[in-house]
Amino acid sequence: MENKDKNLRFKTKTQMVMYFLEGSTAIFLFSILISFCVTFLELIGPKIVQYAIDFCISESPTDSGSTPGYLKTFMDFLGGNEFLRSHLYLIAVVIAVIALLQALCRYLFRLLNSIASEKLIQRMRNKLFEHIMHLPFSWHGKNHTGDIIQRCTSDVETIRAFISEQLLSLFRIVIRIIVAMYFMINIDGFLTFFSGIFIPIIVLYSCFFHNRISSQFEHADSEEGRLSATAQENLTGVRVVRAFGREKYEKDRFEKQNQEYTEMWISLMKTLAAFWSSNDLISGLQVMLVTVLGAVVCVQGRITVGEYIAFVSYNAMLTWPVRALGRIISEMSKAGVSIDRLRYIMNSEPEKDKEGAGEPSLRQDIRFENVSFAYDNATEEVLRGVSFTIKAGTTFGILGSTGSGKSTLMYLMDKLYELPEGKGTIYVGDTELSDIKASHLRRNIGFVLQEPFLFSRSLSENIGITLKEPDMKEIRNAARIAALDDTIRTFLKGYDTYVGERGVTLSGGQKQRTAIAQMLVQKPPVMVFDDSLSAVDTQTDARIRAALSENVGDSTVVLISHRITTLMHADNIIVLDKGKVAESGTHDELLAKGGIYKRIYDIQMQGVV
Repeated sequence: MENKDKNLRFKTKTQMVMYFLEGSTAIFLFSILISFCVTFLELIGPKIVQYAIDFCISESPTDSGSTPGYLKTFMDFLGGNEFLRSHLYLIAVVIAVIALLQALCRYLFRLLNSIASEKLIQRMRNKLFEHIMHLPFSWHGKNHTGDIIQRCTSDVETIRAFISEQLLSLFRIVIRIIVAMYFMINIDGFLTFFSGIFIPIIVLYSCFFHNRISSQFEHADSEEGRLSATAQENLTGVRVVRAFGREKYEKDRFEKQNQEYTEMWISLMKTLAAFWSSNDLISGLQVMLVTVLGAVVCVQGRITVGEYIAFVSYNAMLTWPVRALGRIISEMSKAGVSIDRLRYIMNSEPEKDKEGAGEPSLRQDIRFENVSFAYDNATEEVLRGVSFTIKAGTTFGILGSTGSGKSTLMYLMDKLYELPEGKGTIYVGDTELSDIKASHLRRNIGFVLQEPFLFSRSLSENIGITLKEPDMKEIRNAARIAALDDTIRTFLKGYDTYVGERGVTLSGGQKQRTAIAQMLVQKPPVMVFDDSLSAVDTQTDARIRAALSENVGDSTVVLISHRITTLMHADNIIVLDKGKVAESGTHDELLAKGGIYKRIYDIQMQGVV
């Protein structure tokens, strides 16, 4: 992410919207200008009809002064009243030309608005994705994937619709109301008063509904996020659901969540229905009142027939905009909620390197000195005063029971979690880990997890994911070291075999070996195997370890395992117990101590469960 984007903090909704609008603002402004042209052309039509009735059709033309001077000048240019009286088709031609100009302007408006809209949503998606990729590992642990996806799809679309449709409509409505009211006042101020008095009424009751709609929409949006999270978890974990026969349980759980979501939307729709129906009622009353009063005023001779028709036309033109104005105000509440939900993501603190952080070689000793660590919201520390040294170019083993902190050590070494101040220090050579760029660390530390994640791509693409250019020779060599090449050759499509989502089409051992090959292609100076051989048999485990010892060169290898046969040939082994280093030494030294390591060894060698 660009440095200038890393430091952004959006204090207001407007600030974030303007940030997303960069690159499309000019197009949106030009489309607004075009929409103003459309509005003017629409509003000039009734004036032409008024002129035709009062000056060309009426037997006794009267000028009340409501006809704009520019319109009189244009009509004089066409030949004047007497000429147009005998050539009324010219009035029809003028109206047709105006209609064609309206169509052209509408086309340009829709084209420009669509282009700006797509540029806006492209930038929103890019910036959100980029920012999320730079958020700490701990942030992803606190936020459900389904909810994040929902924010980046549904909420993004809500904001796009508001800016490209509703906000631009707001500009058009305001200019339409201003211009129409100007023409209407020129015709009759009394009628204009009764027409305009409904506008603040609609705006006020729209504001009344605004808060109710906003809170209900926020709850509905949250429920949608939970529903998306439930669906995402079940779709990605479908094999586990099937294996344990939990289809009915998960179906009932999803239906319950869906029912709550549906009830939330029904409640919201009831509020919106009340708002829309009352909006329609008030708008209908306005049209009826103006039509009746206008007819009375016309009969009394205060306005001409042409002015009456023009006034009623302008009032009818205001009916939709005024109704839409109220609805746009209510829609603003939805957009406001969506903007806040995206602002939460964009204001989340991204990973930052310490000022002056460098890129030292990782082919050095790695030291943990008195390291303690606790996860967020945890009452107890996972690690307590852990100290040890991983010699450069050696194989280092870590043994421990579940929850003893084995994986946490590697997460801290890779800066996936930040080590709190005062909780010890991790060194690479003589450089503190906090003084090393995170990107440099992760390029040089290869990680293979117990549950590797594979992308929905071919095997060759998954193995060579770190390569800038595909190199089948390197990919096959890495697969051979990971004892995977022979297996791939049995597949019908070989290395082009498609791997399903999260590697669902592969067995556990095949996924682990694919992840190992993926890391070997990277050729990092530090290789971490976090229980990544747990799903392979002991014979394959031995083959992989033998191949690794021949091919890793001077790389530092860290093996984390429950299986002593995986660790026994390591140059040094530590045993973790309840977050502390209980024992340390070579395989023979640990056996001689007769402690935890010896007990585990005896159990595993004797096959006792």
